[in-house]
Amino acid sequence: MPLSDTACRTSKARQAPYKLSDGGGLYLLVEKNGSKLWRHAYRFDKKQKLVALGAYPIVSLAKARAGRDANKALLAAGIDPSAQRKIDRGAARIARSNTFRIVADELLEKFKAEGDDPKTLEKKKWLLSFVNAELGDRPVAEIKAPELLDVLRKIERRGRYDTARRVRSLSGRVFKFAIATSRAVRDPSTDLAGALISPKVQHRAAITEPRAVGALLRAVDDLDGQPTTRAALQLIAITFVRPGELRHAEWFEFDVTGAVWNISAKKMKMDRPHKVPLSCQAIAIIEGLRPITGGSRYLFPQIRSWHRPLSDGTLNAALRRLGYSKSEMTAHGFRSTASTLLNESGKFSSDAIERQLAHQEEDETRAAYNHAEFWDERVRMMRWWGVYLEQLRDMGRVVSLRA
Repeated sequence: MPLSDTACRTSKARQAPYKLSDGGGLYLLVEKNGSKLWRHAYRFDKKQKLVALGAYPIVSLAKARAGRDANKALLAAGIDPSAQRKIDRGAARIARSNTFRIVADELLEKFKAEGDDPKTLEKKKWLLSFVNAELGDRPVAEIKAPELLDVLRKIERRGRYDTARRVRSLSGRVFKFAIATSRAVRDPSTDLAGALISPKVQHRAAITEPRAVGALLRAVDDLDGQPTTRAALQLIAITFVRPGELRHAEWFEFDVTGAVWNISAKKMKMDRPHKVPLSCQAIAIIEGLRPITGGSRYLFPQIRSWHRPLSDGTLNAALRRLGYSKSEMTAHGFRSTASTLLNESGKFSSDAIERQLAHQEEDETRAAYNHAEFWDERVRMMRWWGVYLEQLRDMGRVVSLRA
């Protein structure tokens, strides 16, 4: 007859081990030392087998029966419960070794191999430290969105809203890397879209008055020091890419014949590939660099380390040397300069300008459509922009935007 919890609880040790049967192959083994162990006996491929289900009373009678029933379900599906348990234990062991911290460290090494500046790597390591402090030793595949949100909320409570958003974004890259390397199945950070406080946007300083832009371009042309720094400022003015995208530019990305710069998704803020039409002025700068840095992987390598990209802050430091304070102009400000003057020109659609700035398109279907729809307009726009900047620099006076 089936066991009762009272029978299990009151069973006493004897001179020899004995069994208390519950039916269906489940029994309680009472050892000589008084320990009580659940066992499930079954047959698979005509062989008698045994599975341990834990010790009573830690594993109750109800839980032992549930374990027996689960084994029977496996047997009905033609699966050996013993073999399945070995597989499950191995998977659990692998999961425990693949913690968030381990995966994050591997991703940082990947960033390093791809040429991230040491300062950039330190910043990413610092951002990940917030998650590592709370979830670093948890299996990356087991971390849920509420756990990550709790970490981010603690950052927000200190008033660091932008930091919280950046931690969420970088954590998402860790989870995506875990998925790509078969150590997780989903990214819980995607569930937190819209959950964080949006920090007040602080617009970066930029010069947008045409006469002042011309003066800035002439000052850049006269910049003393490394010719690569001067060329970097000239090229960012013409292409208005993000400073990080410029600093990490590699020679293979440039199709001079096709007049296009192909930037991979991994280098883009929005994790999507981006194309930059190259004007003849941009191509002239690139070709002028070839005899100088053509032997490096990067268009703009560091002076002391040929195999690393230009350091973060180099371009802003150059602007400071030219006499422009951080409240007047920044390297990122060239994007605002282009956005303002291109929109004021009235020659190009705002959609084409936004696409060339690589701003996020909310509707992915519309984004794919727009990419094809605005390409020809973007090519014309970048050609016009190259000529317009040349006029501002050379003429040193206001040029009619509609001329």
